[in-house]
Amino acid sequence: MEAREVGEGAARGLAKRRSVIAALAAAGIAGPLIFVMVAVVHSLLRSDHSLVALPISALAVGPSGWVQDVNFVICGLLFLAYPIGLHLEVRQRRWGVVGPALLVLSGAGLVLAGVFPAVDASGNLTYDSLGHTVASFMAFLGTGGGFIVISQRLAGDPNWRNFAPYTLGSGIAIVVLVFAFGALAEGPGTPLHPWIGLFQWVMVAVWMTCTVVLCLRLLRGTRATDAPR
Repeated sequence: MEAREVGEGAARGLAKRRSVIAALAAAGIAGPLIFVMVAVVHSLLRSDHSLVALPISALAVGPSGWVQDVNFVICGLLFLAYPIGLHLEVRQRRWGVVGPALLVLSGAGLVLAGVFPAVDASGNLTYDSLGHTVASFMAFLGTGGGFIVISQRLAGDPNWRNFAPYTLGSGIAIVVLVFAFGALAEGPGTPLHPWIGLFQWVMVAVWMTCTVVLCLRLLRGTRATDAPR
């Protein structure tokens, strides 16, 4: 009788764990979708913003700038969730917490981007905002570094091994694009500055796509485990 009760308790504990991981994965899927949808719609509704010629941060300028600030904060909070799910689900290894920790740092960077918008004292777009610059580095380099590091952990788990090369490639691409962005597009007068928005959206596309792919796999894993056998 006691053994049966212990078994039932373990099963309930496992089901609860799977439910938590599924919720964390769902947050990781919702974050990118909300971020992109809000930013794109907000831009299309504004005649003073261009998805090609202006960075996403420029949406924080003007009377409706609070929309993008809130978008950064809410989506940043959602991005804090899925790395915890990955940490719980993917096979542990030495220093395995580093990858998820970097991805959490990335989510925190998005939150700070909303708290410290790229706006000067006069309410104009600025590329010299220290707080927003730090937040941007946290968001993009945290993601790139997090994908690179966690790909090694994925490679050591048979259930996740197939996702390791894609995650590694996405991380490397983001890191390279971040430094290329700073050198070629960010500052006025740089060669690709007229297309700064398009350049940034390329980085965001790599980031968000990999995030959704990993979260869909995470969610599918919890459903497969919970399915009747």
